[in-house]
Amino acid sequence: MVGGGFGGLQAVRHLKRSPAAVTLIDRRNFHLFQPLLYQVATGALSPGEIAAPLRGVLKRQGNATVVLAEVQGIDLDRRVVRTRAVGGGRESEVGYDTLIVAAGARHSYFGNDEWARVAPGLKSLEDALELRRRILTAFEAAEVEPDPDVQRALLTFVVVGAGPTGVELAGQIAEIARDTVRRDFRHIDPTTARIVLVEGAARVLTAFPESLSAKAERQLAALGVTVRDSRLVTDVDADGVTLSPAGDGDGGSERLDARTVVWAAGVAASPLATALAEGSGAALDRAGRITVEPDLTLPGHPEVFALGDMVRVSDGAGGQIPLPGVAPAAMQQGRYAAKVIRARLAGTEPPSRFTYTDKGNLATIGRMKAVGEIRGAKLSGTLAWLGWLFIHLFYLTGLQNRLLVFIRWTVSFLTRGRGARLITGGAEDPVASPASAEAEVHRS
Repeated sequence: MVGGGFGGLQAVRHLKRSPAAVTLIDRRNFHLFQPLLYQVATGALSPGEIAAPLRGVLKRQGNATVVLAEVQGIDLDRRVVRTRAVGGGRESEVGYDTLIVAAGARHSYFGNDEWARVAPGLKSLEDALELRRRILTAFEAAEVEPDPDVQRALLTFVVVGAGPTGVELAGQIAEIARDTVRRDFRHIDPTTARIVLVEGAARVLTAFPESLSAKAERQLAALGVTVRDSRLVTDVDADGVTLSPAGDGDGGSERLDARTVVWAAGVAASPLATALAEGSGAALDRAGRITVEPDLTLPGHPEVFALGDMVRVSDGAGGQIPLPGVAPAAMQQGRYAAKVIRARLAGTEPPSRFTYTDKGNLATIGRMKAVGEIRGAKLSGTLAWLGWLFIHLFYLTGLQNRLLVFIRWTVSFLTRGRGARLITGGAEDPVASPASAEAEVHRS
């Protein structure tokens, strides 16, 4: 098993009562609940509240072994996974009878990888902490900036991509400015901060019905978020972004001066998808996702399953099964792969194809603001927000984390505060800066 995300962890857990010996390989020692990463990025939650150590999660599963290592390659002919121990340690090979690869996805800048330095995305805890540092530092820098133009740029936040992550981030940044820190500063008015949400499509949340997209946009506007739809980003630098009309859109290019830019516009599959394709001849799409059979196996290699954000699933007739890149899809795939493996071990007929059950979509925008569609029922406002809270608490890994997050959310709701509003890491951190440390030595 490669990958301890939603799909991988579900597969391991559903093999608990099987005779299989399961080895889980991951380069991180924890399972991360990615849907709540944006709350770490905006100071609402702490990292440990949305992550659970893999060894702790699986400590009572006697047939599961956790290996902390980076996968270097997969030899399909010899049936081995080549690994290197984390921290540049020894290389080794792990043999397998059946392999599940659930390595996830990474950021995609559509061929402009140089933008990553000034427009970080949100896929890891490190990303979330870096975004938190940049967002909070922008207010601090504006407080001591005498030039009004520079101050205005410091208080302009651009979020690129209006999917659920982008919408949730934009809403949370707006709440920080207009609620959390509005009385904390003496020389600036945080409520004047400008939050711009940029989307290449004609509306936000394109995976949702148009009526819910419209409601989401109205809720964003109520928070003070400006939506710039039908706009493509053509350049990003340290001083801001340049936008151009998408397709046949009206208007010319537009420049937004902003010191904080967040990228939530695209993803690309893990490089392991390319490695599997090279070894099997399977097709890759533009996002680097590998095409697997209807039963999630690699073409020509029924012993290898691939699932999650790194795959697209063939329908067996030359097309693909449409699957959203969300946690429930990966979890269902993980459970399905485990079911097939259990059937093979028992000598019974396994299910012939994976079937996705769409349980709906939810996106939160702010305090008592959300939209959702659950089994055809369209929800918005407080009801959707409560549904979002309950579902995320239910799926969060670990009872302790559920309790901590519930308490944190309750306190935040009552006090309108954010308990993890800390600036850490980066060159601006006095603790991390060698120059600052040297100056401290001289002062002492």
